[in-house]
Amino acid sequence: MRKVPDGLGAVWYRGWMLAADEYAALASALKPRGATLLTHPDDYRRAHELPGWHDTFAGLTPHSVWRPLPPGGDPGGAGELAELARPLSAGPGVVKDYVKSCKHEWDEACFVPDVHNAARLRDVAAKMIALRGDFLAGGLVVREFEEYVGAGEARVWWVDGEPVLVGPHPDSPDVEPVPDVTDVAPAVRSLGCRFITTDLARRSDGRWRVVEVGDGQVSDLPSSVDAMDLFAHLPVPD
Repeated sequence: MRKVPDGLGAVWYRGWMLAADEYAALASALKPRGATLLTHPDDYRRAHELPGWHDTFAGLTPHSVWRPLPPGGDPGGAGELAELARPLSAGPGVVKDYVKSCKHEWDEACFVPDVHNAARLRDVAAKMIALRGDFLAGGLVVREFEEYVGAGEARVWWVDGEPVLVGPHPDSPDVEPVPDVTDVAPAVRSLGCRFITTDLARRSDGRWRVVEVGDGQVSDLPSSVDAMDLFAHLPVPD
């Protein structure tokens, strides 16, 4: 905060991914210096954490269930997890927290062959929680698994409900799919957040699906995209 000049006015944040509570603390710390974040903390949490955006994108994203959990918390017994997963269709699923997964530890801390196998679900959830450690965000999420075709995802950047930049996902910067955002756009506008991203992948039936939603301030740009191509679309505060 010492480097923030007084009277800066309305500002965007662009930097490391912050927990929702950390972002709210940043907003509070900026306020006495005369600076106001253009993305309100409530909007940040709504776009950054899956429970905030999931229902708005219902039908466009894999069906998910969740429960709040502190870092290092117990995922629950088999009975509790069976009840949590009951609304999901039988079959494979993925386990994550409200923001991130342990996809690089796919078999032991992410993928579940059958979400209704409560014992296996507990083992995978416990491993994910242990690996995320103090960085566990929000709680436990279980999502239905979907098969996607193609070599990578597309990341779409939205400003005030409009897609201003379409590019590759940072994990596959050399793969540039061109998604159809026709069905996604109404949901983005309904979410009501000024600056967000959607990661899209094409399912085996040809439909483009929303894999993740994120706040645009903390979403990573792939190395193949010039940051100024994005920043040029951000409204400049008066």
